[in-house]
Amino acid sequence: MPPPKKRARSYDPAKIRKAVDAQLTNVRNAVHTLPPEQFASPTRLGVWTVRELVAHIGMAVTAIERALALPEPARQDVVLLDWPFATVANSAAIDDFTREQVRLHPDLDTYLADIAHRLGEQLDTHPGTRLLATNAGALPLADYLVTRTVELVVHTDDLNAAVPGLDIAYDRQALAACTRLLADALAAKAPGGSTEVRIPPYAVVQCVEGPKHTRGTPPNVVETDPLTWIRLATGRTAWKDALDEARVSASGERADLGALLPLMG
Repeated sequence: MPPPKKRARSYDPAKIRKAVDAQLTNVRNAVHTLPPEQFASPTRLGVWTVRELVAHIGMAVTAIERALALPEPARQDVVLLDWPFATVANSAAIDDFTREQVRLHPDLDTYLADIAHRLGEQLDTHPGTRLLATNAGALPLADYLVTRTVELVVHTDDLNAAVPGLDIAYDRQALAACTRLLADALAAKAPGGSTEVRIPPYAVVQCVEGPKHTRGTPPNVVETDPLTWIRLATGRTAWKDALDEARVSASGERADLGALLPLMG
C-alpha cells in the first residue's frame, strides 16, 4: 500500500495579505531614505544595480495586476509548490522587463507608493479564488500572493546586502511564509523521510529517500536559521560555504543537501 500523501500546507489569506503589505512598506520606507547616488551601487545580482533591484521588487508585486488584466484561466493546472521551480525559465524575460521599468519609472519612491495603493484596490476587488495565469501556470490569487512573500523577502535581503547599514526589517509573517514555502519545495523535490530539515522557528520538513525516522532523534538532521535557508534555496549562499562558516549544521550520511540546492534560479 503506497504511503499517504502529505497534506499541502495552508496559509491564512488575511495574514498573507498583511505580510505582503508590511514587507512592501518596509522596502518603500528604506528606498525613500536612499540618496540618489546609492541607486547606482552594485548588487549581488550580476549587472543589476540597486535601481534595477528596486524596480524588480515593484515588478514582482505588479505581477498580480498584470495577471488580473488577463482572461481568467478555465481551471487551475498547477499547485503552489510548482512555482519555485518555474522561476528560472523566465530569467531573460524578467531582466528585460525590469530594465523597461527602470526606463519608465525614474522616480522609484513614487513608483512603489503607487504600486502599494493599487495592490490594496486589487485585493479588495478580487476574491482569493480568482485564477491567475502565472509563469508557473494557473493559480488562485490567494496562492500567488504567498509567492509574493518570497519575492519581497528574498529581494529585501538583496537590498540589505547591497547597501551596508540599510537594515530593512523583515515582517515576521512574510519571513515565515517565505521560509515555509521554500522548505516545502525541498521536500517536494526530494521526497522521503530519512532527513529532517529544521529552520526554527518557522519550519521542519522531512525529505530525502531512505530509512524513515519514526521516533527519537532522527539519524540525519540539518538545521539553520531562516535567512541562511532562504539564501541557500535561492543560490545566494553555497551549501559548502554555509557549512564552513557554521551557518548550517548537518549530521548524518544523508544530511548533505548540496546536490539539491539551490531550488530557485
